[in-house]
Amino acid sequence: MNIAVVGTGYVGLVTGTCFAEMGNHVTCVDIDANKVEKMRNSIIPIYEPHLDVLFERNIKQGRLQFTTNLEEAVKDATIIFLALPTPPGEDGSADLSYVLGVSSQLGRLIRDYKIVINKSTVPVGTAEKVREAIAKTCTVHFDVISNPEFLREGYAVDDFMKPDRVVIGTRSEMAKKVMSDLYAPFVRQGNPIYFMDERSAELTKYAANAFLATKITFMNEVSNLCEKVGANVDAIRIGIGSDSRIGKRFLFAGIGYGGSCFPKDVQALYRTSQDYNYDFKILSSVMEVNETQKTVMVEKLKQHFGGI
Repeated sequence: MNIAVVGTGYVGLVTGTCFAEMGNHVTCVDIDANKVEKMRNSIIPIYEPHLDVLFERNIKQGRLQFTTNLEEAVKDATIIFLALPTPPGEDGSADLSYVLGVSSQLGRLIRDYKIVINKSTVPVGTAEKVREAIAKTCTVHFDVISNPEFLREGYAVDDFMKPDRVVIGTRSEMAKKVMSDLYAPFVRQGNPIYFMDERSAELTKYAANAFLATKITFMNEVSNLCEKVGANVDAIRIGIGSDSRIGKRFLFAGIGYGGSCFPKDVQALYRTSQDYNYDFKILSSVMEVNETQKTVMVEKLKQHFGGI
């Protein structure tokens, strides 16, 4: 298949490279001309284990290309992935200006049937906004679907090539067929492709990250209680982590959750709940406890290192 990936950040580059590895012809688009030129010369802008090997191989074999020209990238593509940043705004909501800006451009460029796919982490209802932005100037049939990523830094290539599951939000039978064919090589071992409506797919990504952040926060609360009652949080982690209903991941107590996704995704999900007049009390508590935990841990470190 011919695929365009708009955005060559962490998600976009992993997505484009892994699809190329499965024999697809992929053109990645970025507005940074210097970055594009380096990638054309096989200089990879991020570090992710095993990605460099796939990156160089697919460039040499002509399946992975780079451009700053959006029209050039989407002309022959059946599938267009949007892997654009959605940074948090001052109120915690996700900034969709990059996603909707590119969508508006696509409306003027799409001249035959294409599937536009939100790979970025986006709030509920974004697929509809993208569809509206494209439809303002597009005169042919197209589909907009949601296909959130579930990539862990340090394991992104493995996660993409052998996913636990693939989540696809669409009600279009044509899009379902194309996406089933696209992901077939990645789920040969029987891992599922879950089809659902667009809003459910969008919310699935936020709910997953929010739940993992909640697990981390819960164990920090348990750790704080352990200090008061004289219990060992590591022993408790092992004791409850062996329960298959809970699992052993994300049960390590520490400074709290952080990184590029959890804070903004928890905030964005909480903001969405506010937009719909729902008081998501658990998320509110998770954010509050996490901020407190960071302050407490910093003070402990200062005391441990003599106030430095």
